[in-house]
Amino acid sequence: MSTTAPTTTRRPAPGRPSRTAPARVGQSPATALRDVSAMTGRELRRTLRSVDGLVTALMLPVLIMLVFVIVFGGAIEDDGSYVDYVVPGILVLCLGFGSATAALSVAQDMTSGTINRFKTLPIFGPSVLWAHVLASTVRNLVSATLVLLVAVALGFSPGADLGGWVGVAGYLALMVLAFTWLSCLAGLVLSVDAAASFNMFFLFVPYLSSGFVPVETMPTWLHGFAMHQPFTPIIETLRALLSGTSTAGQLGPALAWLVGMFAVSCAAASILYRRRTAH
Repeated sequence: MSTTAPTTTRRPAPGRPSRTAPARVGQSPATALRDVSAMTGRELRRTLRSVDGLVTALMLPVLIMLVFVIVFGGAIEDDGSYVDYVVPGILVLCLGFGSATAALSVAQDMTSGTINRFKTLPIFGPSVLWAHVLASTVRNLVSATLVLLVAVALGFSPGADLGGWVGVAGYLALMVLAFTWLSCLAGLVLSVDAAASFNMFFLFVPYLSSGFVPVETMPTWLHGFAMHQPFTPIIETLRALLSGTSTAGQLGPALAWLVGMFAVSCAAASILYRRRTAH
């Protein structure tokens, strides 16, 4: 008569947590939205707790507006009309500069251990990136509204009707989404120190466009770059929307740049984030 040794099952010692992360089951749309909302709230609270972040997001665009209109405006156009010309360029510059802060936030999350803690939770994975994007959109649209109010106080007279303002709001939202996804991608590939300097791209490249002076007034050797870089059609389309004039000739290239930037950056950032958080 043969006997078999009884099998025993090892059980973890009481009070000893498992070292493995909880399994991520299929996420329903409602659960994913809840996770994105919670993470977006985290980002907005982090912005409100940062005095430097609030000053950068709200006061810096206004200060740039004041410098260009009050200090430089009289030298460029002595009849006070320069404010109508420069507002679109300042809006695009400030939205890009503000969106670029997402690069630093993402880089800090990826290197500070924050993402490792999130990986132990059964949450929707891309919610971290979407939170950065949505918080940036809210923050920058508030900043754009403040800039427009200050511009009106300085003499800016937009000619857009109600439908035109709806178009302006949608166009600005698309712009922030595209700029922020590009910044998130930069935050995933750059170090924290390099990501902190990514806003220099949005701070200087718009100056080499039609945002602040007509391209025709620039040196001849700059005309080609200024006319064909992305910020010129983006700014010219915003200028047309604000003034209530035709966007023909500029809307197509502007949307091509913004939608292309949004699609490529969103896809690339999502893939890279998934690879970096896979282990």
